[in-house]
Amino acid sequence: VQLQASGGGLVQPGGSLRLSCVASGFSLDHYDIGWFRQAPGKEREAISCISSNGGSTYSADLVKGRFTISRDDAKMTVYLQMNSLKPEDTAIYSCATGRCGFGFVPGDYWGQGTQVTVSS
Repeated sequence: VQLQASGGGLVQPGGSLRLSCVASGFSLDHYDIGWFRQAPGKEREAISCISSNGGSTYSADLVKGRFTISRDDAKMTVYLQMNSLKPEDTAIYSCATGRCGFGFVPGDYWGQGTQVTVSS
């Protein structure tokens, strides 16, 4: 059972990145999936999640209108499209299974993170 996040990198303010969370070893379509981030010296925060059937999503106020979560179960992948990036979005981004509702509660499976750096 594995989740692997990728797609991070260095981007200028105002730029875009698309992160991918690829699952292996289990049926992704049975799980809600969420994205977290953790910046140096700060607590981990849940930023977005999507239900197992893709019918509902949640986005934290800090990213609402800029980040969009989606999933392609045929590709065993959940995406996080990040637009209008700001320096304060700099963090390590990780994905996890859990419960998606008015927020995201992580569950059993976590992936290794991918570094996103927003800087000019």
